[in-house]
This record gives sequence, C-alpha cells and structure tokens, in this order.
Amino acid sequence: MVAGREASPQDIQNTERLMRYWTTGPGSVRIRWGTGNDWYRCVHELGRYVPDSQVKGLCERLHERATGMTTAEHTKALNAAKAKKA
Repeated sequence: MVAGREASPQDIQNTERLMRYWTTGPGSVRIRWGTGNDWYRCVHELGRYVPDSQVKGLCERLHERATGMTTAEHTKALNAAKAKKA
C-alpha cells in the first residue's frame, strides 16, 4: 500500500495472507506463539521486513490474533502459571 492511495482488494488479500502466515502458518512456528518471549521473537523476525516504527505494534496485533490475549494478559498468565508451580 502507498500512503494517500486507497487499499485495493488485492492489497487486502495480500495483507490477510501475511497475517495468516505469521499467526498460523510457517512463520508462527518460528515465533512459537504462546510461549515465553514470543513477542520479542516476533519483533526480531518481522524487523527484517517491517520498519522499526511499525514492527512492535504489528507484533502486538499478531500476538493477540494468534493467542487471543494481549501481551500484557499473556505475561500475567505465564507468571501466574509459574507461581502456581513454585
């Protein structure tokens, strides 16, 4: 997409295809959603392709889409599980 230009149906399809790749496809295997530090792995992996000013927000959206939780909610759940084991 280009700033100032309306998104075409093809742009929308391509964006959705990339979102699926990183949340449920081969990209998700590299990120390992639902495990500790998944958001950081996302930033590292996608930082190769996405500008620094956008990658963290994109990874937050991908994290929520992949896990059903924001990163804050996920961190809280992981810490609660660790505390329960201790």
